[in-house]
Parts: sequence; C-alpha cells; structure tokens
Amino acid sequence: MDDQSNSSFAPLMALIAVLAPFSLVAIGGGPAIFAPLQHQAVEVHRWLTAREFIELFAVARVAPGPGSMLATLIGWKVAAWPGAVVATLAIFLPSSLLCIGVSRVWSRYRGRAWHQALEDGLAPIGTGLMFAGAVAIFKLANAGPLGWGLGIAVAGLLTLWPKLHPFLVLGLGAVVFVAVAAVPH
Repeated sequence: MDDQSNSSFAPLMALIAVLAPFSLVAIGGGPAIFAPLQHQAVEVHRWLTAREFIELFAVARVAPGPGSMLATLIGWKVAAWPGAVVATLAIFLPSSLLCIGVSRVWSRYRGRAWHQALEDGLAPIGTGLMFAGAVAIFKLANAGPLGWGLGIAVAGLLTLWPKLHPFLVLGLGAVVFVAVAAVPH
C-alpha cells in the first residue's frame, strides 16, 4: 500500500482503537463512557473541540436510539461515512459478541450465589461510571450553579419517583430554568 492509502486508514484505525475497548467497559450503557470518550475525542486525539463534543452529545441524546450513538457522530466528524460506519461497528460489535457469549454462560448458572454477588457488585460500578459521564458533560457545558442544581434535583426526583415520564421532568426543568434565569441578578 502507498502512503496515501495508509493515511486514509489511520483515522479509522484510531477510531477502532479508541471505541472497541469502550464497547467492552460500557457497564450501564452509553452514559458510562461519556467521560473517557470526551477525554479521548477532545483532549487526546483532538477530533473535536469541547463545544463540538457537547453539540454532538446533544444530538445523540435527542435522536432516537441509544446514547452511545455519540460514537457514530464522532466517527462521522472524523472520517465522514466510513468513519460513521467504523465507529458504529467498533462501539457495538465487541460488546454484542461478548453479550451473546456471556448470556449463554450466565443463563446456565442463574441462581448460584456467585451469580447474584457479581450482579450486585456490578450495579454500583455502572452507577459510578454514569455519574462520571454526567459530571464530564456538566463541566464541558459550563453548566453553572443553576445547571448543576437542576441536574442534582432531577437525579433526586427520578430516584424517588422512577416512573415519572421523562417529558414531564424535562418540562419541569425547563420551567425552573427559565424562571430562575429570568430573575434579575
């Protein structure tokens, strides 16, 4: 291969090298990898600015589908269609293959003491990773005291009443934000 071909594959290989491991450690789903993904995409590889990361994060959150679609958007930004396809495969394929294998073993040992202990042990890890992702997003967005306060209030509200409809919570948050922001300081 010539140097031109090698250089066109370099960003795609970098996407795989960054995203495939995240696929395997995203305990709790896409939000669990937002903090390290932001670090890699913005600070290490400089594929995006902090502002672009926040914008792509927002698009990924409002679009239908999993939050980890953020990886697809980053791939698009890095290398257009090939980057989007490679990033999507890199973020979903390793964990999907692992899940298929583990689910077969997992079902076989359901009800054993170590089985329940492992489930109980992974729950706080997933929670912590999602919390770290939320903190990273709030920092990048320069959320300020109002944003942090609303974030904490919403987390508390959803913890106390997990069956609340998300649109109700979003609407309430928007009303509070507008009301507080409209008060002259």
